[in-house]
Amino acid sequence: MEYIVVVKCGGSTVDELSPSFFESICKMKENGKHPVIVHGGGPAINGMLQALQIETEFVDGRRKTTPKVLETVEMVLSGKVNKQIVAQIQSVNEKAIGLSGVDAKLLTATAIERETLGLVGKIKAVNVSFLRELLEMGYIPVIAPIALDERGEKLNINADEAAGAIASALQAEELVFVTDVDGVLVDGQLQETLSVSEIDTYIEDGTIYGGMIPKVNAARESLTGDIKKVTIANGNGKNTDENGALIGTTIMKEEFIAQEDA
Repeated sequence: MEYIVVVKCGGSTVDELSPSFFESICKMKENGKHPVIVHGGGPAINGMLQALQIETEFVDGRRKTTPKVLETVEMVLSGKVNKQIVAQIQSVNEKAIGLSGVDAKLLTATAIERETLGLVGKIKAVNVSFLRELLEMGYIPVIAPIALDERGEKLNINADEAAGAIASALQAEELVFVTDVDGVLVDGQLQETLSVSEIDTYIEDGTIYGGMIPKVNAARESLTGDIKKVTIANGNGKNTDENGALIGTTIMKEEFIAQEDA
């Protein structure tokens, strides 16, 4: 399998993704890359839980997931949000297939801490052969982060962590976090490439602050296995290169930056 790009769409950006963004995904494919999309859906989940009057709480940044909460999470992610993205990809004449981690045991997980978090899991295995078959058939997989444990019980998975695990298992070349910002700005200028050490420095001196901190930390933590670079990019589709790649801030380990500069 050639160049695989895992694209994680945050829940807060799903409704804001532009037609240009989906055209850029298709352009990636036309240029020999294989996109795989993983999505969240936090705002839509919150809205549905509120409408259904189901109480929810967060523990250390994770949604405590009771059986009732999980039922709603799955309904929103696998139903509304997943099919919304699939439809938009197909509207620009590309083949997409919507999945959750439950389908074909795509994602297998174990519960993190049932007493405090309930039905929240950490991915242990990815059905790589199934995903590769879909890619070889020309499909763009769109994945909702719901998994199964060894007993067949469903678990809620953090979308960032799901994207990282899928990218690592597929030996993807690149992972892209799609957000509502262009990337990391320093003195008003977009930084196209940053090393892990530069991220640490910018966090310490306050250049990177607020909501960008968890984004760059998630990117840093995803630099494992064959993943050489993680990009934080805007979902408006305006910042792309001639090959359809999303342009934002690319975070790389120092040794890979040195190799590219050599």
